[in-house]
Amino acid sequence: RRRAMAIARQVLCLSALLSLPHARAEPIRYSVAEEAESGSLVGKLAEDAGLTPAQLSARRARLVSEDGRQHFRLERGSGRLVVAGRLDREELCGQSASCMLPFELLLSNPLQFFRVEVTLDDINDHSPVFSEKRVTFDILETSEPGSRFPLEGAQDLDIGSNNIQAYSILPENNYFSVSYGSRSEDDKYLELVLEKPLDREEQAEMGLTVVAVDGGSPPRSGTTQIHIVILDVNDNPPKFTQEVYIGKVLENMPEGSVVLTVLATDPDAGVNGDISYQLSQAAGQSDSAFVIDPITGEIKLTKPLDFEVSEHHELRVRARDGGGLSAICKVLVEVVDVNDNAPELVVSSFSSPLPENTVPGTVVALFTVRDRDSGANGKVSCALEDQLSFSLRPAYKNYYELVTVSALDREETPRYILSVTAADAGSPPLTTTQTFTVDISDVNDNAPVFNQTSYTMYVRENNVPTVFVGAVSAADADVGLNAKVTYSLAPVQGPERPSCSCISVNSENGHVFVLRPLDYEQLRQTEVTVSASDAGSPPLRANVSVRLVVLDENDNAPLVLYPAQDSSPASSELVPVSAEAGYLISKVVAVDADSGQNSWLSYHLLRATDPGLFSVGVQSGEVRLRRPVTERDSVKQKLVVLVRDNGKPPLSATAALSALLLKDFSDVRLPHGSPATEDQGDSLTTYLIIALVFVSLLFLISTAVFVARKVCKRKELEAGHVLYGADNLQSGLADAAAAGTLPRAYCYEISLTTGSGNSEFKFLKPIVPSLPPQHCAVGQGPEEQQDFPCVPVSTEDMVPDNRGTLSAGQFN
Repeated sequence: RRRAMAIARQVLCLSALLSLPHARAEPIRYSVAEEAESGSLVGKLAEDAGLTPAQLSARRARLVSEDGRQHFRLERGSGRLVVAGRLDREELCGQSASCMLPFELLLSNPLQFFRVEVTLDDINDHSPVFSEKRVTFDILETSEPGSRFPLEGAQDLDIGSNNIQAYSILPENNYFSVSYGSRSEDDKYLELVLEKPLDREEQAEMGLTVVAVDGGSPPRSGTTQIHIVILDVNDNPPKFTQEVYIGKVLENMPEGSVVLTVLATDPDAGVNGDISYQLSQAAGQSDSAFVIDPITGEIKLTKPLDFEVSEHHELRVRARDGGGLSAICKVLVEVVDVNDNAPELVVSSFSSPLPENTVPGTVVALFTVRDRDSGANGKVSCALEDQLSFSLRPAYKNYYELVTVSALDREETPRYILSVTAADAGSPPLTTTQTFTVDISDVNDNAPVFNQTSYTMYVRENNVPTVFVGAVSAADADVGLNAKVTYSLAPVQGPERPSCSCISVNSENGHVFVLRPLDYEQLRQTEVTVSASDAGSPPLRANVSVRLVVLDENDNAPLVLYPAQDSSPASSELVPVSAEAGYLISKVVAVDADSGQNSWLSYHLLRATDPGLFSVGVQSGEVRLRRPVTERDSVKQKLVVLVRDNGKPPLSATAALSALLLKDFSDVRLPHGSPATEDQGDSLTTYLIIALVFVSLLFLISTAVFVARKVCKRKELEAGHVLYGADNLQSGLADAAAAGTLPRAYCYEISLTTGSGNSEFKFLKPIVPSLPPQHCAVGQGPEEQQDFPCVPVSTEDMVPDNRGTLSAGQFN
């Protein structure tokens, strides 16, 4: 109702517009093809109306149609008239010969309108259509040529040349044709015309196709099927369509499946045309697997077939009509193979385990494959799962060899699990998998390997015999006897110095023992080579260096070099009574054969005639005046100095010396010389000259030794090889840094009377015999040890350094 009211308002509006004086007399006409796409150009409406696009916008131009449907759209910006939506001529105008869509272009301010007419052109978008898709005619074979059979014509929604123009019949034949025409303007006819007599025995039925074609470009067509049945009399016996029927059946077809259908025809009608079928067994086939339907002629299975048992079956079928006439045909059934048998893999030989030194190309297994199926279903291929060490190699016909292709290593892979898959070419393929487990036997191809590149072991001197000091360990990647490791000391080869015979190695577990007590002062370290050998044939071995470091024990008491502590009366030190506090009287020189803190010496005043008069340097051993000499002090003073090392427990020694407090050295009365005394003086002079030369040489040697030992000692301290007591270390280093050992040269001036019988002064008389030459070891490691000849020096020229070792001092 609302739509009707809206249409009424638009009609009134158009009526009013038509009465306006500003309406254009002639309409603006355009044409456009149906089914044009939305937005397709119809015409330049603004230009044809004498307007500009700006005027369209300013005057609010719009399109108005009588039915209110907007088929077109005005683009105000360009003034073009375009298609607004889908245009179907058949929907808008039906079968009308022309199709025009009128509307108005309405302008406001001032009011003006233009009549626009758009003609919708027809396109060939419809095909001819028959009302019936299939038409059946029953025609007696006695029908005369020229007989007509009417047909319903096709309809085409298009008009003009796009409408139906002609009819034809397919396929072309001599029996029928098609006739098309019109009896009047609205009365059109289509007829099927018989052109030639029919013969039912020659052809009982016919199938034709009538085609209607329009005149479009390209043309469209429509068809209908014509089925013609020819009726005949019963005057023919049954006859099979084939003399031999050949059927194929899959061997896995189930019971009751149709193999094929035989067909016998009889042109007669009625009872004479009714045919029944009967199956006869072939000779030698008492238990047939087939049965035939007597009415339809279908041959079915009574049980499954097996291609591997029989590939072909031959049958006989008899067809009999109602009049007693019959015919026989032969049926050949071919059984089609189905891939119902998986490949079989038979192993002929298999070798396991394999030695790991097996050369590539060695045959591990030989096997054959077969498949009971035929054709592609029986064609078998073998594949080995991804494996880098083995491969398959065809041998002969269906034989395959499993061979090695690379070197084997038991230590890397002790066992291989090989899967060989045999697959046929069926669809889907069937597969069989055979697993070969190949164990790799060991070969002695790995030497023992020590868990360290070298070993360092420690033992304290004075150890108990056969003490355990450590162990070496080697592993062998092989197994069994090839991995059983025994240890031994390797013999020293070449001109090298023989190793210490005090070390023993347990052959079973590699434990290292020291067989006898060791003396640090005689042997500080030694190095041996331990060999690890397996029990293979031939055995393989590896060597490693074992360094044995002897740790020092405090087993040597200090030895006092000066003053001499032999049985002869000790000489007295001369001290002027005018000497001030701190005056150097003498120096106690002592050494300790131990090393490290065991050789750090400290000096203490044990007893003295007047203890308050003297002091002894704890680190230097220097005896000095603590205070000035007074008249109350005794002229002759006796002192006992205690020399103690820093070992645990500490060892000590004492040194006795005497001092004469003199106002003037001229008071000293020395005995007159005698020939023996003069000889002794000459000898002493010679000794002093020789000693001076040796002291100079020894100083150079000692300096080098001192630097070398300092470097080695620092390494030992960093490695934690030697432990020092904190208190003793601090005090020892402090005193050594402050005082040192004989840090500077001392001058002794001796004033003798004119009449002295002996002008020589005996000083630092040797108290021990000269040391014989011997080889000295310098350095700690084997590569640092060097042999130097030790020069015999009198002990009166030797002074201890801050480590307690003996070195040369300087005297003026």
